[in-house]
Amino acid sequence: MTDASQKNARNLEVFDRGRVAQNRNRAAAQLDQYDFLLKRASSDLISRLDDVSRSFPTVLDLGSHHGLMSEALDQHSSIGQIFALERAGSLARQTRHRGIPTIQGDEETLPFKDGSFDLISSALSLHWINDLPGALIQIRKALKPDGLFLGCLFAAGTLSELRTSLIEAESSLTAGISPRLSPLAGLQDLAGLLQRSGFALPVADIDHITVRYQHPMSLLADLRGSGEQAAFVSKPGQERRPLSRRMLQRTCEVYQDRFSYPDGKVRASFNIAWLSGWAPSDNQPKPLKPGSGKVSLAAAVRQNARRSE
Repeated sequence: MTDASQKNARNLEVFDRGRVAQNRNRAAAQLDQYDFLLKRASSDLISRLDDVSRSFPTVLDLGSHHGLMSEALDQHSSIGQIFALERAGSLARQTRHRGIPTIQGDEETLPFKDGSFDLISSALSLHWINDLPGALIQIRKALKPDGLFLGCLFAAGTLSELRTSLIEAESSLTAGISPRLSPLAGLQDLAGLLQRSGFALPVADIDHITVRYQHPMSLLADLRGSGEQAAFVSKPGQERRPLSRRMLQRTCEVYQDRFSYPDGKVRASFNIAWLSGWAPSDNQPKPLKPGSGKVSLAAAVRQNARRSE
């Protein structure tokens, strides 16, 4: 890689991957007290697998956290040998303690040969990836032909209430705002990324979740407890100002004023995008070539109109 390309790569980095792992390591000891969204994602992934009528002899759980989903997959009747990959060492050890062979590695650089797995799953991890298109391409290559990728990540609209409160509070107290919450991709963007990454039969949908909290500080405690606090790359001239006590108090005031229920509790929105796609294979259904249809759209509309008369 040339000096210019290395500089461009650094400029494209949003997340400090070392800090992401550090946040997860700090949360590892008590993650089971804050993993309610991971539990929901794991349950949903198993339900989606139940709708797929095939087996998966070799499986990778990508970004396994503490192994909750790896363990659920390991107990599923369609799953053979399961492996896990996790960047944070403390969490990787917890996954191993569940009896899952685990590699401590980075989701941005997969250490696997092409065609290694029948299924690659990922729960609430890929939103911390700097180069998501590149990661999806690596995932597709690591799948065997007709292998399945099934995963979920936080999408645009997640923590919209907290984002609004932070912006309003900081702009009222200072001359500007600092990045506080991660930028997240929208559903249409994610669907497009699946297609551009070479997946066949790509599907993307979203699960909207609203959580009620006693106080905004309870939400912040959950974010720290699950290792989901900010992990931005520090760049010259773009240093993030620390969140002062005054700023935090003002943020809570705005949050409670704008996003509270009549009983005084506040809401927090989480949008979980689900992505699935298959590694291309000759035995998969193919769309018809343009112009190969036997019936025109106009004729089909007329025929349907006659049926409804």
